[in-house]
Order: sequence, then C-alpha cells, then structure tokens
Amino acid sequence: MDFLLLRITMRVLCLLAVVLLISKDHKSFGISHPKPACRYPPSQWCRSLEIAIECKVQKQCMELSAIKPNQTVPPVALTLYYESLCPDCRAFITQQLFPTWTMLQDIMSLTLVPYGNAKEVLSANGPFSCQHGEPECRGNMIEACIIHLTGTSLAFQIIYCMESASNVLNAAEPCLQMYAPSLSWASIDACVTGRLGYELMHGYAVMTRALNPAHTHVPWVTFDGEYTEENEARAMSSLFHLVCELYKGVKPPACTGAPVKLSTSGCLKE
Repeated sequence: MDFLLLRITMRVLCLLAVVLLISKDHKSFGISHPKPACRYPPSQWCRSLEIAIECKVQKQCMELSAIKPNQTVPPVALTLYYESLCPDCRAFITQQLFPTWTMLQDIMSLTLVPYGNAKEVLSANGPFSCQHGEPECRGNMIEACIIHLTGTSLAFQIIYCMESASNVLNAAEPCLQMYAPSLSWASIDACVTGRLGYELMHGYAVMTRALNPAHTHVPWVTFDGEYTEENEARAMSSLFHLVCELYKGVKPPACTGAPVKLSTSGCLKE
C-alpha cells in the first residue's frame, strides 16, 4: 500500500514539474517567472486526451489511470442538498466534501443539488424564494447552470472556488474563467436569465421535495440514495473515512490517510 501511495505521489510531482520545464524557453528574453504550460489548471490535465496532449502530460496521465481502483465495484453515491449562501453548506463543501472528493473521486460519485430550503412561489420577485434572499437564489441558479453546462466533475471545482471566496457571487465569473476557460460567462448568464435556468431549478425542487425522509436542514447528505442521522453525523466530522468505509471494493491507498475534522449545525428548514 505504501508503495502504491509513493507511486501516486511521484506521478503528481511529475505533473507539477511540467510547469517548471517551460521556464527554459523564456530565459533568453530575461523573463524570470514561468508561464503555464497550457491554458488549463493542473486539476484538468488528465480530464481528456486532448487536454493531456496540449499540456504535454499524456504519459503521466496514462500511468495514473493504470493504478485506479477496480471500476466493476460501484462507487459510493453521495448526493448533497445545499444552498449557495448557507454558511454551514459552504463549510461542508470547502472543508469536508471537496478535500474528500479530490482524494477519493475514483471510488465515489457526486450529485450536487443547489436548492436546499428554497420554495417555488409566484411573485413579482421571481419564481423562487430562498432562505438567504434573492442573492442566494441567483447563486443557486448560477451553480445549477454551471453543473448543467460543464458536468459534475468540472462544475464542482468551479463551485468549490466560488464557495471558498468571501463573496460567492462576485467569484463566479473569475472561477469559471480559471477552471473552464473555453466556456464563456455569457453562456452562464443566458442560462440564468433564460428558461433553462428555471427548468433546472424546478428539477432540483422536485428532487428535494421527493426526499424521504423530508429534509429538515442543509447540508443534507445521502449515501446511495439513503439518509441516516448516523451517516450524516459522521459525514460532518469525518466524511473521508466514511466514504472509505462505505466503499465495497479494495480500498485505495488514499484511505490510509487521516480524517478531516469539522463541526457544523446546519441551516435549519423554516
């Protein structure tokens, strides 16, 4: 297990080393700080063959793929019901879920439902009412559109970037440009202000109302479609170890790591 962990660490170091290699091309011009090897952040280098080739890391990506867990065993299916401006949702995403997903995404699948304690209403202010006001409704819809237009894996990195910022809404466009440079902000805005954004939010409203038992607060986390108070309590304090325990296949080397600690009471449903 230690040997496999060492191999993974070495592959990551190899990926990061690529950034340093391009600095030699600028020495003759007197440039001291290196530029990125490509227009994608390191977290996206192995997302597709085209990106790996552009970033000159296809060999390292192929070697990383060779030591992934057995895909015949179903991953742990985690669904998060949350709100974009709920303080405890933001803490769970940034301190528990994203670090766990980063290390264990090969053995877990993730579904994000940015709706939470919102309500569908008919009013002059819009079709939805959110617990933390209109800005949260916009934040929920922005994140819904990002999920729809980029897919969960890339969207979660963008959403993590947003939720980590002091101002979630102001961070949306810069985070999109950082992680999805080929996707224009205009396409997100068109989704948010158009019918697509409403349809996405309505779909999340239906998913949230269908919860059994009904949610009483957010963040609300289910595993393989089921909610238990025990799993939620453990997820809030050590999601990393919980996912490792719930996975039925051979445990990956990362599961020997230490848990992440977090204490949160959640945003209660009104």
